[in-house]
Amino acid sequence: MEIKGFITLLGKHKYTLVIIPLVAVIITYFLVRNQPDTYTSQAEIATGIVDQTKQSLTQEIQQEAQINQQFNNLIAITRSKKMLDQVSYQIMIHDLTSKSPYRKPSKIMESLNETAKKHAVEVYTEMYKKRQELSLFDPDQQGLYKLMGSMHYDDQSILKNLTVYRADNSDFIQVQMDADNPELAAAIVNTLCQEVIEYFNTMLKDNQRKAVSFLGNLAKAKQDSLTKRMDALRQYKIQNHVFNLNEQARALYGQISDFETKLDQAKKDAVAYEGAIQNIDKQFDPNDRKYMESAMVKVNQNIVNTNAQLQTLNQKYVQSGFDPHYKTQIDSIRRVLASQINQSSDKYITNPLSTKQNLITQKLTMQVQQQLAQNSIGSIQSQLDALNERLRTLVPHEAVVQGDESAITVASQEYLDVLQKYNQTSLESNFTTQLKQVSNAMPGMAAPSKKMLLVIISGVISFVFCIAVFFVLFLLDSSLKAPRDLANKTKVPVIGYLNLLESKSIDLNKVWADRDKSADVRQFRNLLQSIRFEVEGELQSDKILLINSITGGEGKTYLSINLAYAFAAINKHVLLIDGNFINSGITEAIKPKVFLEDYLRSDAAASTLRTTSNITVLGNKGGDISVLEIAPQNAIEQKLDELKKAFDIIIVESSALDTLNKSKEWTLFSDRILTVFEAGQSFKEPQQLNLEYLQTFGHKFIGWVMNMVAPEQVVDTTKVK
Repeated sequence: MEIKGFITLLGKHKYTLVIIPLVAVIITYFLVRNQPDTYTSQAEIATGIVDQTKQSLTQEIQQEAQINQQFNNLIAITRSKKMLDQVSYQIMIHDLTSKSPYRKPSKIMESLNETAKKHAVEVYTEMYKKRQELSLFDPDQQGLYKLMGSMHYDDQSILKNLTVYRADNSDFIQVQMDADNPELAAAIVNTLCQEVIEYFNTMLKDNQRKAVSFLGNLAKAKQDSLTKRMDALRQYKIQNHVFNLNEQARALYGQISDFETKLDQAKKDAVAYEGAIQNIDKQFDPNDRKYMESAMVKVNQNIVNTNAQLQTLNQKYVQSGFDPHYKTQIDSIRRVLASQINQSSDKYITNPLSTKQNLITQKLTMQVQQQLAQNSIGSIQSQLDALNERLRTLVPHEAVVQGDESAITVASQEYLDVLQKYNQTSLESNFTTQLKQVSNAMPGMAAPSKKMLLVIISGVISFVFCIAVFFVLFLLDSSLKAPRDLANKTKVPVIGYLNLLESKSIDLNKVWADRDKSADVRQFRNLLQSIRFEVEGELQSDKILLINSITGGEGKTYLSINLAYAFAAINKHVLLIDGNFINSGITEAIKPKVFLEDYLRSDAAASTLRTTSNITVLGNKGGDISVLEIAPQNAIEQKLDELKKAFDIIIVESSALDTLNKSKEWTLFSDRILTVFEAGQSFKEPQQLNLEYLQTFGHKFIGWVMNMVAPEQVVDTTKVK
């Protein structure tokens, strides 16, 4: 930022810096010279929101956000139109009925007769009692509202001088009023506090009463619903003889288990007795009737011999004085004897030799037992089926009872929840903190006069404001208006520029044929001649000049056509190629018959393009394509080489660099690059990136041409570096 430039800007507007503060001082002086003294009156309202001594037992500690919200609500109520209207009504009634009103009557009030005043008092009183505002749709009430406004007792007038705020983080709300009458200020504050307290406490009690009533009715309804459900369940149990389904089901399950056990035992006994009877029948088989003597003689003989050995060893054991050696032998003989006795018993069991009569008796007894077991199976099965049937009859009752019991549980919980809320709300309604005015407003002393201070402040503020505005405008103005600005910003030569013409259209034939045109057209022609000279010097033996821009709409088409006419004016055969497929401005303006796409894809000779005119135009068919999509690079280079032989200079207009490859592909075929920049733009980051890209071409990039330069910025026609 240049300080000199800012000072120059202030110098251009020096009269503005003097006139505006002077006008502000004069206006402020006349506004405040008759301003009456101001009296301030203040009162405090205790809310009980953060006063712990006034909290009920059921109230929880509130968060700071909740506390602030409650205070904001109270302040909003205090400043609301409903409350201010109540104050306005009382102040108006006082001035209409009192011999010493707070303010001097206005012209409208002085014009009222006694009947009109009485009517106004009646309407104000009625609106005050109903807590309603005056309707502006009613002509009578609209007139009373204007009367109130003429005395500056309306809500907007009071609100301008009313201040309501929470004192620090305390429990108190401060209400402050500034007025031209100390008694009026005190009356407004006290009246407003009383109205707010009465309205808030009444509204709070009414809401609590409605809440208690609603919760009481809801609890009664929930209790009735619970009672009906319990009665319905009781009647269902009585009608269906259902006492305790769980106990009945448990008893039935026990009986069924017992009978299933008895059934299994009876089946086992029947099978066992049948097997025993079959074994008895086998014992009467003649093949098995072998008497015990033949089998038992040898066993008994062994027992006698072993017993004799045992007696001999016992005698020796005693005679030897209980020698442990004999003790071991005695134990061994005893084990052998026990084994022989067991063998004798086994032989007896395996081949019973009982009498036939005992076997027949046992068989008869077993047959009776088998029949009893067989017969009991059917009886037990019948009892088991009966128990299962009784169990199945309990299932529907169980489903109904469970459904009713679940509904009773839900209804009971709902009733308890509502009852708890009812009790809590009832308790809170008895401990609710109410607003209370702790200090009354009193008529105050006159505040120090600020008239002269306001006059001085108005002048200083207006002057500083003007300086700040000009500074901001200067700071924000980063546009490049002159060729030198562009050259200094980019460090790239500006080979020329074109001035902004007054007319919206221009006839190029007349520009070069008619020498007596207006001054700006003559200057335009001179500037074009200068650009032509610079371009011709840069091209030298090269012929293809690419004209592009960083963004669209900066005047590429305008410069290309004008430059073509400029070269044609010195008898140069010019080929103008419209390489901007996105915005074919040259094609639309001149409407040529030959198109670039057709020429590049055909075998036509370059000499066939030349006409009797010095300017030949190759248009394009447009579309979202690039030059390399029309033909390969080598083919395009071959065609352009042919055109170089046929024409003195070839001017190619491409699309803006922000179209990426569509513009950059033309740099492959150009000898020199000339970029157009429109005056009045800022050179920002995107432009800087494209400039760095252009600088990579070295001497191939010859510089800028600034378009649409304002007349006051036109200083010369030489190249700016």
